[in-house]
Amino acid sequence: MLDYGGEPVIVTTDLLVEGIHFDLMYHPLKHLGYKAVIVNLSDICAMNAIPKHITVSIAISNRFSVEAVDELYEGIRIACEAYEVDLVGGDTTSSPRGLTISVTAVGSIAADRITYRSGAKAGDILCVTGDLGAAYLGLQILEREKQVFLAAPDMQPQLTEKKYLVGRQLKPEARLEAVRYFEKSGLLPTAMIDISDGLASDLMHICKASGVGAFIEEAQVPIHDEARMQAIEFQMDPITCALSGGEDYELLFTVDPKDLEKIRFMDSVYIIGEMVPKEDGITLHTSGGQIHPVTAQGWKHF
Repeated sequence: MLDYGGEPVIVTTDLLVEGIHFDLMYHPLKHLGYKAVIVNLSDICAMNAIPKHITVSIAISNRFSVEAVDELYEGIRIACEAYEVDLVGGDTTSSPRGLTISVTAVGSIAADRITYRSGAKAGDILCVTGDLGAAYLGLQILEREKQVFLAAPDMQPQLTEKKYLVGRQLKPEARLEAVRYFEKSGLLPTAMIDISDGLASDLMHICKASGVGAFIEEAQVPIHDEARMQAIEFQMDPITCALSGGEDYELLFTVDPKDLEKIRFMDSVYIIGEMVPKEDGITLHTSGGQIHPVTAQGWKHF
């Protein structure tokens, strides 16, 4: 957050590197351009701000055609139009190998409405927008189909019935509508973060910054029916996918109990737990009545 004596400016930047953050074997360039913008807009939304501008810089090798670059920027353009943000600059340079994309997003918010990770307190209600785990399962499907293709190039990918899960991975959305609802209803979350590394990991970020603990009710964690069925097909526990999957880009936030009624009127928002004193730790209350400590198993940046 930058403050030059007027309305605060929120700035975030993210780097996407081929082979680390995306695989072009199954990630269309138009979708990649769109997603590169969205992951940054999501960070702006996570501070309760409205995204306004972006810059885009790419380093690209000579294996990419001009048409491929056009396709990437078409996805960027579509994202800008959808979220009413302006592309105001950037840079393009050559790369000895692969593709690297750097996007910087700028947003604004009134000083008294900025939301950090550090404001949660014991007794606050823990909420999340949308459903969790689908993006991770979409990635598992894409990886499976990649291996099938590598083994048998004549085989066609089996994705027709997996559009929701694959779409959550390839074309995520930022929850700008939630930020607009907060402003309209006068609701101010006490803490907020977007779920990029997984529910467990990102909840830990809030707890560490705020000096509190938390519990999650397993039965209240929103998991799409298709995600639940796919997890079972992969012999995975659906709640584990929701806790540790990542790349959902939903907003995880806490609110004062006095604002409970305002939360009830929000679309696609779920109350999944409560913040507790730090000494109580971070736990999962299972549907079977057991209590387990929550550990972070999501994305590790290094």
